[in-house]
Amino acid sequence: MGCINSKSFKRTPGYEDPSVLASETSFSVNEVEALYELFKKLSHSIFKDGLIHKEEFQLALFRNSNRKNLFADRIFDLFDLKRNGVIEFGEFVRSLSVFHPDTPKLEKINFAFRLYDLRNTGFIEREELKEMVLALLNESDISLSDDMVELIVDKTFEQADSNRDGKIDLEEWKEFASQNPALLKNMTLPYLKDITTAFPSFVMKSEIEDDDL
Repeated sequence: MGCINSKSFKRTPGYEDPSVLASETSFSVNEVEALYELFKKLSHSIFKDGLIHKEEFQLALFRNSNRKNLFADRIFDLFDLKRNGVIEFGEFVRSLSVFHPDTPKLEKINFAFRLYDLRNTGFIEREELKEMVLALLNESDISLSDDMVELIVDKTFEQADSNRDGKIDLEEWKEFASQNPALLKNMTLPYLKDITTAFPSFVMKSEIEDDDL
């Protein structure tokens, strides 16, 4: 898939050269070109304007554009690097690169920290952690009692909050992540190494024809 025909190259808003994106991410040029085909399908699933809106992002994750989920909202916000309410192609590739198997572990740890730092204070506070735990449980269709959720939060802070100030800073998070590798399990998507033949399983099968793009 190293070559994309001219018809497929009707460029979307915010399009960036694959070779430039490959030089700045863990993807090869071929993989970036494959991601462009995926991006076009996602960005034309509802609004058809070549940009991924939150509803389209949720549709890709949950097959439901109206389902509200804090986890999906946070991922969308972190992908939306320009903070303008949509995801452009360059943002899509740069953000998705964090999940590539070849991306350094430190980048994954930093991304996960920002994911949990809901209020962008530079710290993860108890309420933020609880909100994300509940969101992740909801996203996985798992139901736990309030006491069990509190226990998870308590145990996490017991391990991670080494200076006992009631919040987790980035250095504490790095140490916690190094001691709990399972924390970063979802930060690596193996199929991104073979994106030219395997698109993410959570992405809906678009019925849009290339002629419509």
